[in-house]
Amino acid sequence: MLCGWLVFAEHFRQVLQIGRVLFVVSSPLDAESRRKKKTAEISQALNVRPVDVATLRRMAISEGGLLTDEIRRQVWPRLLNVSVDQIPEELEMIDRDNNKDFNQVLLDVQRSLRRFPPGMPDEQRAGLQEELIDIILRVLVKNPQLHYYQGYHDIVVTFLLVLGERLATALVEKLSTHHLRDFMDPTMDNTTHILNYLMPIIERVNPEVYDFMQQAEVGTIFALSWLITWFGHVLSDFRHVVRLYDFFLACHPLMPIYFAAVIVLHREEEVLECECDMAMMHHLLSRIPEDLPYETLISRAGDLFVQFPPSELARGVHQRSQETAVSTFTDFELASTQQRPDVVLRRRRKEQQLQQRTLEAKHGKVTVARPTARRFMRLAVMGLTVALGAAALAMVNSALEWAPKLDILFP
Repeated sequence: MLCGWLVFAEHFRQVLQIGRVLFVVSSPLDAESRRKKKTAEISQALNVRPVDVATLRRMAISEGGLLTDEIRRQVWPRLLNVSVDQIPEELEMIDRDNNKDFNQVLLDVQRSLRRFPPGMPDEQRAGLQEELIDIILRVLVKNPQLHYYQGYHDIVVTFLLVLGERLATALVEKLSTHHLRDFMDPTMDNTTHILNYLMPIIERVNPEVYDFMQQAEVGTIFALSWLITWFGHVLSDFRHVVRLYDFFLACHPLMPIYFAAVIVLHREEEVLECECDMAMMHHLLSRIPEDLPYETLISRAGDLFVQFPPSELARGVHQRSQETAVSTFTDFELASTQQRPDVVLRRRRKEQQLQQRTLEAKHGKVTVARPTARRFMRLAVMGLTVALGAAALAMVNSALEWAPKLDILFP
């Protein structure tokens, strides 16, 4: 397995290096020739059996990405390991009136006008917004372990505009249970943990920038919207958004963090010239320049991923590292072909519980049975209720209602 990773890592590096050379020296005629050549290679990879997914990954990563939305409609399902033939022709109807997420989703979608192409007729945009709401609610209803977060709609609308409602629904569901899984927890703990990977990357590449940011105490919140929307919320040019999605879909789910790091590193002079103040630094970094050299930054992000893969960075970010969905993915394999993170994490928890019971038995300790623990918890709740009154009772009962659901999700 390790050998396979190293082979892909080296090939990944070669793809990026070739892309850099062509990007620097090519003429418009060369660019058109390369475009035709790349289109032919993608077509050939799609038509062989089995489909040559490795080549499709290289095409998505290398300069220009997948070139057109027509090609994306064919390749994105392959990168997410979704069988188009098995997607139902008729999508499920959504009961909006009884959906707990509907009101928040509606508000977010209504505020997403700028995510639609300029000049689109109001009637067409309104129809797409209705489809956007349905896609989101459909995925959440089918996967009750997923929790909606503000910014999720920015990712979903990109898939809708490229793929249409039917195909977007299937791909967004796969993306949500794999790449976006940590963002869809009931708390932001795992999202915060993933943001903690940003500074170690910057530190390894440019200690001066790292030290200056640490002195300013700017933290990583400036990159939150970048991460949880795959930059869809902060980039005004849709071409740049889909180019990044090509790249991210072909790579590890943590690649958006590497791309965030290279944006900061690219702005080294601005950062070091900024006043060493948290508010001033946050203001500077949270606004992405319009003229970023995206292909160069993509190449650099890929380089940093090979130099400092997630498995290495995780050793320096210990807290919660084994409790996140991203920790279940290997560095250089396609995430969508691996087991669902929920399954892997559930297995890890069971193994940890077994190890704990074995350790306790070895030292002569008795493990309290779960029903007894539940009974003690309810007794404690009764004591709290007597002390704190009816308001506490309502709040605690609400918490207890989650216990059966947690038993189902994490038995």
